[in-house]
Amino acid sequence: MNPTPKSNRKLLTMLILGSVGMFGFGFALVPLYDVLCDTLGINGKPQNSASSYDAVVVDKKRTITIEFVTQVQSGMPWEFTPKVNHMSVHPGELTHAKFLVKNLSTKNIIGQAIPSVSPGQGAAYFNKTECFCFNQQPLAASTSAELSLIFYVDPDLPASINTLTLSYTLYDITDKLAVSAKQGAAR
Repeated sequence: MNPTPKSNRKLLTMLILGSVGMFGFGFALVPLYDVLCDTLGINGKPQNSASSYDAVVVDKKRTITIEFVTQVQSGMPWEFTPKVNHMSVHPGELTHAKFLVKNLSTKNIIGQAIPSVSPGQGAAYFNKTECFCFNQQPLAASTSAELSLIFYVDPDLPASINTLTLSYTLYDITDKLAVSAKQGAAR
C-alpha cells in the first residue's frame, strides 16, 4: 500500500514545523538558561559592577572562609596569584584582598579577569565594592602589578554556606581590542 500524496504533505509539514520549533528552542535556550539561573541563584556569576557599602551590620558571631583561586588563559604569558589563598571574614565586614600579576613576555599585554563564585547560590551574597575585574588590566612587558579587591559578604548568606570560593580566570584581550580599534577606525 503506497502512501497518499496528502499524507506525505502532512508528514513533510510536521517535519518542517518540528525543525523550526527545535531551532527556535535552541536559539532561546541561552537566554532562558540565564533567566532560570539568575532566578534560582545557581549561576555562580557575581555582579559585574560595584556594590555600595552602606553601613552593613557586621555579624561577629559568624565566620565565613573565602578561598581565592586564580588561573590564566592557556598560552597567556602571565603569572597571576592571590597574596593569600584564603581568609576568614565576618558577614557584613568590608575586606581588602590583593592579587599579584606579572607579564612574563617581551610585549605589552592587556588582560581581563572574569570572576565566578561557588557555590553558585553564594554569588548573590558576595558583593564587590571595588575590583580589578571591572576594568581591563594593561601590563607592560616584563612588569608586575598588584591588583585590589574590596568586598563584603552579605549577612543574609544562608547558614548552610560557610565557605565561598572566588575564582578568577585572566584572559588576554590585546588582539581583540586591536581588532575592535581597527573596525572603529574604518567606520
